[in-house]
Amino acid sequence: MRVHFIAIGGSAMHNLAIALHLKGFNVTGSDDEIFEPSKSRLSRHSLLPDKEGWNINNITSDLDAIIIGMHARKDNPELKRAQEMGLKIYSYPEYLYEQTKDKKRVVIGGSHGKTTTTAMVMHVLKCLEMDFDYMVGAQLDGFDTMVKLTKEAPIAVFEGDEYLSSPIDLTPKFHWYKPHIAMLTGIAWDHMNVFPTWDNYISQFTHFATSIDKKGCLIYFDEDVELLKIGQSLKSRISTHPYNTLPYTNDKGQTIIHWNEKDYPMEVFGKHNLQNMNGARLICGQLGIDDDTFFKTMQNFTGAAKRLQLLEKNAETNIYLDFAHSPSKLEATTSAMKQQFEQRELIAVMELHTFSSLNKDFLPQYKNTMDEADVAVVFFNPDVLAHKKLPQITELDVYKAFDCKDLKIMTKSSELLSFLHNQDYQGKNLLIMTSGNFSGLDIKLLAQDLINK
Repeated sequence: MRVHFIAIGGSAMHNLAIALHLKGFNVTGSDDEIFEPSKSRLSRHSLLPDKEGWNINNITSDLDAIIIGMHARKDNPELKRAQEMGLKIYSYPEYLYEQTKDKKRVVIGGSHGKTTTTAMVMHVLKCLEMDFDYMVGAQLDGFDTMVKLTKEAPIAVFEGDEYLSSPIDLTPKFHWYKPHIAMLTGIAWDHMNVFPTWDNYISQFTHFATSIDKKGCLIYFDEDVELLKIGQSLKSRISTHPYNTLPYTNDKGQTIIHWNEKDYPMEVFGKHNLQNMNGARLICGQLGIDDDTFFKTMQNFTGAAKRLQLLEKNAETNIYLDFAHSPSKLEATTSAMKQQFEQRELIAVMELHTFSSLNKDFLPQYKNTMDEADVAVVFFNPDVLAHKKLPQITELDVYKAFDCKDLKIMTKSSELLSFLHNQDYQGKNLLIMTSGNFSGLDIKLLAQDLINK
């Protein structure tokens, strides 16, 4: 099979390219910019284009498939040439389905928690030496790539993202997968630039649920009003399995799950993670794994990258990094930190970086989401708004939206850096939440500096 990637440097795209290369496909690709770690990883597999830029000569009649990334534009010259030649063009989620349509597909969707839950399921299957394909939205310990595709594996586990598939395919990614086992963690409005209304956003999850195989099942969080509606509407057509928070106690910062009269100490913490874990338990049950085996295997699960990831610690301070950027994620992560370390003050710093978070009309969704932090800081860079071609917001807009007493707002990374270095961290934890990097900060190096000051 000969496959060409237009915009091969993307996070998902370069991982899929590597996966197909390892499967034995002849893979080529192009991009106008390729950054780390994509650049090094593509180079390691001899997939890095000789030079950056688009070249219509890459598009030839002997290509079996062209996969286009979200980064490419509709007027991309390679795309236009492929369309003129009538070649088969796929988005990457469409091609994932094409490669796994004869396998049992497990898909985890939701506005939050899907990466962590997918990582939990993958961790258990790997520990039990079960063969499976996968696609997950973060680099996980123990897995070389974020995508794996083989001929032999009977199971495929996918993180189900609701964002659009490609510039010429406006289908939400998870609509392509047609799962046999589906899970929804919760619905909280996100991606306002694509789904401008709450009803429009909800409808994407309803459509996903109706795409489940007629012999399949839906596992869903039963404290979410919208998911309850979806689950009730599907009861007569497929098997439905509601779940909620696992029973647990917090013993001096150690989370212990209590199940069937047994105790299971865990590395991860936070109510949202114990909800995710319960959903993962039900998925694994559908794959023939009993509860005791599941919980024993989960005891050495430390989480996905940037999902309450412990960067540094000493006797007095822990520093965590989390991908949280949407209101629901922000509130859940801040609350988890405060509840897990009740005796320590919490300094929480978040960055407004996504299209939705930088939209003045969306900002009120953040009301009270950082209230549990003892010190709360919100950072945004006006230059990012200009780059995303969004109307400017002011510090007052942000302050009013969050409605958090003594909220500190910063717009320069140098100001944030100075603030963090001037804090006293004795008996305090630091939580850093962002889908970006605060306009160029090396967050891991920063954590090392702060813990050693």
